[in-house]
Amino acid sequence: MIRRYGEPISQTAQYRRRPGVYAVLLSGESLLLTFQSSPKPEYQLPGGGIDAGEHPIPALHREVMEETGWRIGPPTRLGTYRRFTYMEDYGFWAEKLCSIYVARPMTKLGPPTEAGHLAVWVPVRRAFDLLENQGDRAFLHTALGGSGPR
Repeated sequence: MIRRYGEPISQTAQYRRRPGVYAVLLSGESLLLTFQSSPKPEYQLPGGGIDAGEHPIPALHREVMEETGWRIGPPTRLGTYRRFTYMEDYGFWAEKLCSIYVARPMTKLGPPTEAGHLAVWVPVRRAFDLLENQGDRAFLHTALGGSGPR
């Protein structure tokens, strides 16, 4: 059974399954996040949806590049969680299947190419306050070996 985080499931919404990949990107005591300015300002683990026919690992590399401008080293899968939410920027309700990986940022190639995103380095401890998504915070906790707030 895959753990669920976030808002309760709506009995009236029709959900589309949306698999996605996200990365905990650690370097020393810092974490690389993406700040998305719209539809609402929010700090997030870099990542996003897996396109039809795309394998999760190339999708992760693509999404991290688009949202941060960084190339990453080989990722290690931490796990998966479910999140039911309205995706305002796409206009539909989604059952997001979020696969979380940990990787090292290797090379900055330039600024994010996805509009409305900004790459932000934050102290790991501060990230627990900035990440709004409970599932992202839980997997950051896991990536840190169980240390830090849950």
